[in-house]
Amino acid sequence: MELLASLYTFGQVLWGIIVGAIIIAILRATKRGDGDDATSKDSGTAQAHASAGDAASPAAAKDSTAPSSGDGGAASSATRRLPAPAAPAAVAVAATAAIAPVATQAPAPVVSVAAPAVATAPLPTAAAAPVIARPAAPQPAAPATTASPALAAAPAAAAAAIAAANTTTTNNTAASITSAADAAVAPPVKIIYGSTRGTCKGLAEALAERLLAAAAAAAPAPPTDAAAASNNACCGSGAAAASVADAGGCCRTADGEAAAAPADCCRQQQPASPAAGSPATPATATTATKTAAAAPPPPPFSTVTVVSAADYEPEQLLTEPRDTLVLLVIATYEGGTPPASAAFFCSWLEDAASDFRLGAGALGRLRFAVWGAGNSLYEAAYCAAARRAEGQLLDLGARRFRPLGLGDEDAGDLRAQFAAWAERLVAKLVPQEAAAAAAAAEAGKVEEEALDAAAGAEEGEEQEEDDSFEYEDEDEEGAGSEVDIEDIGGAGPRRGKKGAAAGAAGAAANGGAEGGPPEMLNALVRGSLTKQGYKIIGSHSGVKMCRWTKSMLRGRGGCYKHAFYGIESHRCMEATPSLACANKCVFCWRHHSNPVGKTWKWKMDPPDLIVDTALELHCRMVREYSGVPGVKPEAVAEGLAPRHCALSLVGEPIMYPEINALVGRLHARGLSTFLVTNAQFPDRIQQLSPVTQLYVSVDAATPASLKAVDRPLFADFWERFTGCLAALRDKRQRTVYRLTLVKGWNMEEVLEYAKLVDLGRPDFIEIKGVTYCGSGGASSLTMANVPYHADVVAFGRAICEARGGEYGLACEHAHSCCILLARVDKFLRGGTWHTWIDYDRFQQLAAAGGDFGAEDYMLPTPDWAEFGSEAAGFDPGQVRVKKVRRHPGRTGTDSESVVGADDVALEEL
Repeated sequence: MELLASLYTFGQVLWGIIVGAIIIAILRATKRGDGDDATSKDSGTAQAHASAGDAASPAAAKDSTAPSSGDGGAASSATRRLPAPAAPAAVAVAATAAIAPVATQAPAPVVSVAAPAVATAPLPTAAAAPVIARPAAPQPAAPATTASPALAAAPAAAAAAIAAANTTTTNNTAASITSAADAAVAPPVKIIYGSTRGTCKGLAEALAERLLAAAAAAAPAPPTDAAAASNNACCGSGAAAASVADAGGCCRTADGEAAAAPADCCRQQQPASPAAGSPATPATATTATKTAAAAPPPPPFSTVTVVSAADYEPEQLLTEPRDTLVLLVIATYEGGTPPASAAFFCSWLEDAASDFRLGAGALGRLRFAVWGAGNSLYEAAYCAAARRAEGQLLDLGARRFRPLGLGDEDAGDLRAQFAAWAERLVAKLVPQEAAAAAAAAEAGKVEEEALDAAAGAEEGEEQEEDDSFEYEDEDEEGAGSEVDIEDIGGAGPRRGKKGAAAGAAGAAANGGAEGGPPEMLNALVRGSLTKQGYKIIGSHSGVKMCRWTKSMLRGRGGCYKHAFYGIESHRCMEATPSLACANKCVFCWRHHSNPVGKTWKWKMDPPDLIVDTALELHCRMVREYSGVPGVKPEAVAEGLAPRHCALSLVGEPIMYPEINALVGRLHARGLSTFLVTNAQFPDRIQQLSPVTQLYVSVDAATPASLKAVDRPLFADFWERFTGCLAALRDKRQRTVYRLTLVKGWNMEEVLEYAKLVDLGRPDFIEIKGVTYCGSGGASSLTMANVPYHADVVAFGRAICEARGGEYGLACEHAHSCCILLARVDKFLRGGTWHTWIDYDRFQQLAAAGGDFGAEDYMLPTPDWAEFGSEAAGFDPGQVRVKKVRRHPGRTGTDSESVVGADDVALEEL
């Protein structure tokens, strides 16, 4: 047993020795392998540098088709790539010649945001300024760039030239070139926009173009071209006047011989580069250092990408390349929220900023700048989305490149405000361009002063010569006259300070005193409204021909006011003294192209100018229909003598400070007045003089729904709204609640609407289905939000029931999807509704100035206008044309009375 124990112990010891030997052998082998790898790596360094040009060619080919880092195939974007810094002079010529075919192809779109994937477009890599990318023949692209063909890689000739140049330089020169190549990989610029109406998208695209233009202006010109120009200027003088400079800089005559005198040589030949592998001499090292120092600086950015926030994955912010500049251009929507296209992006920022797992340095690699678009009239909600986004980016560690920019729609053109902010950003990002622009401006100033001095001297000489003809000229053209017959619009400005002073004086004379209130309409808003058919009056009023006016000129029926109140539509003028409004309703017919405001802060035109000009413009529009096929001559003759004015075109007419004077002027001209207010100015309603009929828009019955539908500017909008309704109770003339029903928004509030009737006790309640005016970024309404006429009738009946029979269904105009509720105690007499107006009687009462009420100028309603008639509100004296309307997602027609004939065929009665 003792022997066996000894053998067992011996075996264990032997096994331990064997295992230890194996481990030692493995460790020695591993150490020897590491040493071999290090030796191989050190020995291959010089060879790697020598073949850098060969490696650059496939790398360039790969990069030219790959998307920019961080895009990840994001949709709706466009990317531009700037060129790398110029190669040495010997290489630049070959590279330029090789890439020339690429630059001669058809140019790519300036900014394309419709592609479903990111397209990286490298610009030509020659020693030239950045320009708009020009695509070559389509090449096989990487899978992520299937949306559009990428630009071709640099031709093999350019790669070979670069490789040859690298091979023939010293180690120091090769290292300098490698460093320059590394520095050329500049960070990208990402411009992310969130927009409601496309404004921010346009600004983002303009900024991208401005950045590319700045980089192009900052890039130095090719040195070979500059040297040639300098040499030719030197050689084109003296004894060698007929000579030109060769590549070495020596002047040569036309027969090719060198100039005889050494002084005629512009510069000496550059020493030849040593052969490959030869040791670098001090002179060679100095030359290489000077060449590297003279090389142009790397571009400030590599690519510019414009992408919608809806198509950008926010998590890509965590993986963008270092020093990526993220520029966020975002609008603020109702209630201080971001637009729908940027909702997810902003939500991600908010969650990330409060996520402790990411930390305060999650976006420390990024630089950023934010510009917001909004309206200061919304006070606390002004540019709220942009302010929050900037704070959250700072919380995540991103570095602010430029201070927050705020664009105020109420202050004027957003594009001009954005341009000022963008210019400061470009000046910081591309300082070379700013310095070059400043130098050019200084040079231009010096040149202009010299020209002014020369012109002044020449003018003095001419004055001395022409003294004898001075009086003769004054007799012929008028004393002191400097205006030619072609300058009837005013003398043209003269150069220099005198001309500038004269121009400023003329501008002040034409534009009024400086420092006065601004005009309501800037050039952009004026142009937009004019394009929509508005005739602008002065600085804040407008007139437009209603489609029902055109219809009745043809004898094809009038509007619902014709059925409800006896208005002659072809004799009605639709106008407004204030194009500004205090709301931004979701169903606005004008797509919010008009200005907004809470108080009158603009230049004011007199009421007589507004009335007289409106009538003149309206009659001119009516007169244009004279002789048009289908238009009745007698209707045109009547239309040239308007009898009604609907102050409901656009905006808030009651904001006009001289509204009472304007109404009096209209009455004096024999026109009735139908004034519509959006229920935000109760004090103005209380001060209003009698009008023929006063409307208050009641678009919702609760504070939440009113804020969602009308989007008012006032913070106390509900108090103002109820105050306007209560002000109607004191009005003796006809008053109307006007309800616009939007399916899915405010049609479930029947009882709340019925309660609001107690505030104003109006004479009438007009209930109308919303009119779909097309899609737009400012509204999400579709045809699905438009109720049928039967839906409107059902809503009216529910109101009548909720009021206990106080109101009854008096009239309808099925074509307009509109009904009229009237107070039974005042307007139902002897079983007949009296909703029509005696306009002549009203003019008499208004002129007398006494106290009178709605019952003093009413007339019976004709049978065809009453609710339930077969005519459904259509005047039988007109020619009726009914059409089948096939709207997407809808069936049937909304131009049919619920109690009338079931005829939907196209016919003419």
